[in-house]
Amino acid sequence: MNSGLGTACILLCLAAGTATAAEGYLDMHVHTAGIGAGGSGAFVGAEMRDNLRFRFYLHAFGVSEEELEAEGDGLIIKRISAQVAGSEQVSRAVILAMDGLVADGELNRDATQFYVPNDFVAVEVGRYDNLCFGASVNPQRHDALARLEQAKTDGALLVKWIPNVMHFDPADPAFEPFYRKLVELDLPLLSHAGKEQAFADARDEFGDPRRLELPLSLGVTVIAAHIATTGKSEGEGNFERILPMFDEYPNLYSEISSLTQINKRNYLTRALSVPGLDERLLYGTDYPLQFFPLVSSLWHLRDVGFGNSRRVGSIRNGWDRDVALKRAIGTPEHVFMRSAELLDVDRCRRSADPS
Repeated sequence: MNSGLGTACILLCLAAGTATAAEGYLDMHVHTAGIGAGGSGAFVGAEMRDNLRFRFYLHAFGVSEEELEAEGDGLIIKRISAQVAGSEQVSRAVILAMDGLVADGELNRDATQFYVPNDFVAVEVGRYDNLCFGASVNPQRHDALARLEQAKTDGALLVKWIPNVMHFDPADPAFEPFYRKLVELDLPLLSHAGKEQAFADARDEFGDPRRLELPLSLGVTVIAAHIATTGKSEGEGNFERILPMFDEYPNLYSEISSLTQINKRNYLTRALSVPGLDERLLYGTDYPLQFFPLVSSLWHLRDVGFGNSRRVGSIRNGWDRDVALKRAIGTPEHVFMRSAELLDVDRCRRSADPS
């Protein structure tokens, strides 16, 4: 990269954004949660609820248990919509459902740490023209294929899962019909890759990016979350492990959500230095996990400089601040644009439009 041009671009983009950003970016990785308030069907398992992470996440979402009990779990999604509406850079966000751990084909509530049902998310995001539906289906469910069909009907842009906490192996040949159905429905798969650090318990062997080779070989568009930037598999760093796969599988993508967190500091810079990798990256935040102290421009002074760090830190809107920091680190414009290009954002518009 030409350092002079790069610095000039950073300064211009921070000052006024870019011409192509005027239409707004799509954040394809946004979480919601719930405690069952308002009949949502969502819940947080006992192990997770007794963990300090539960209070941390409530604070991150900007809600209290009392508010959720009074107004329903849809309050979180309502507030996400309002924050996105206040962004000058991001115009839409994909709100992700989260399936649970499955035993004998059915949801195992006792073993599930965190559950947000598809129908709840689909209904709630339909109330807002700046939100899109991201479904979640555990492939071990006895009706997994029917759930995929319903997700498509309900306007899902993708299917999200975290094998580490759902306790299944993406490489299991028994899931081949599931993968073929994803291809048939043209539904991309957003799969966590790498170590899982946001939950109280995880089987991180299932986060090995090489375990995604089966769906990739069957033609599924796979988005390996976070470029597998945490943990090791078979003694090899997961980030190093996934890099050769981009040459092997043209249908493999990743995304830059969470890569400015302090525990993943420098990974975005490393990723952008890999020739051609930026052509496979999408924009996402991993909301709500992008606020101080977990994320701060101060952790990236070496990459952005003190002046840019102060400028980024002064931005009030969380989405605008996230874009500005990633842009200052050197993320190219086409990475921010690719989420809307790869995913069927027009389908999102149609699902939110009763006409």
